Amino acid sequence: MYLTVTPNSALDRVYFIDAFIPGTRMVATKSVESVGGKGLDASVALRGLNLETLALGFVAGNNGHALVNLLDNYGIHHDLIWVEGETRLAMVIVEQSHHRHSHIMSGGYTVPASAQEELFSRFERSLDPVRWIILAGSLPQGIPPDFYARLTLAAKRSGKPVLIDCPGEPARQSLSASPTILKMNWQEFNQTFRVSPDSLDTLALQASEIRSSMNLPSLVVTCGEEGILAITPQMSLLAKAPRQEAVNAAGAGDATSAALAWRLSLGDPWPEALRWAAATGAAAVLTEKTGECHFEDVVRLLPSVQVREISPSKL
Repeated sequence: MYLTVTPNSALDRVYFIDAFIPGTRMVATKSVESVGGKGLDASVALRGLNLETLALGFVAGNNGHALVNLLDNYGIHHDLIWVEGETRLAMVIVEQSHHRHSHIMSGGYTVPASAQEELFSRFERSLDPVRWIILAGSLPQGIPPDFYARLTLAAKRSGKPVLIDCPGEPARQSLSASPTILKMNWQEFNQTFRVSPDSLDTLALQASEIRSSMNLPSLVVTCGEEGILAITPQMSLLAKAPRQEAVNAAGAGDATSAALAWRLSLGDPWPEALRWAAATGAAAVLTEKTGECHFEDVVRLLPSVQVREISPSKL
């Protein structure tokens, strides 16, 4: 069982258009509703990999009910806490001509202290059968920035490994808890650590220095078409899948998190786990729904993923 925690859930409404042209009337060729929120999207990917997953988090309002229905359709086990307000609606605009996507967010809820304590209780009660934990996404109103650090410390007391995928102050405050993996994308890395690497070479060097100075077990930075950078005490790796014609790239990073947790739980060495992660992220862009992947696509892409060890100062 793989446990995900999503403090800030979302319902994704994905609109497919040819191209976004400001000031004009645009007609969507198709629209679909899908699961949103980084941790929940990791659960969607885990189901695509034929794995059992339990999702914890908060939901609210009509969007929350629609989101729960989608989780049920995937067969995702969930133990969600209802709060006042409305689960965010994420309008995902997919420009098919450019193979890119944008998000427009609306709505949101405030999580009272009582609901936060209830989540911690449910989290601790759920830990026994769990192999890996994914804590992911932004924090809604009401939740303090040490939220992920507190969950990580509870997981570590039970001997459970944790992947945290978030930027900013919640990521910085999680450093003291030393999560097994701290993960974010390149832009989030810049924001979180207040750096501005202008090349993959510089990024790898700065990531290596930050991992070492913060005494992190591992740091993973997703870099879009450049690949996935993983820095561990033993090695620095770059994994790159062949470029895909993206249908919907939203949630690809969350699929990467899911595959990393899965393969590391099986005892794979980092190069092999990263190969599966890159293949799963690439497979996720081939589907219309956020974070969704098909196992057969992952297996098909796996042999073409390139993983190489790098010297951070000599990429």
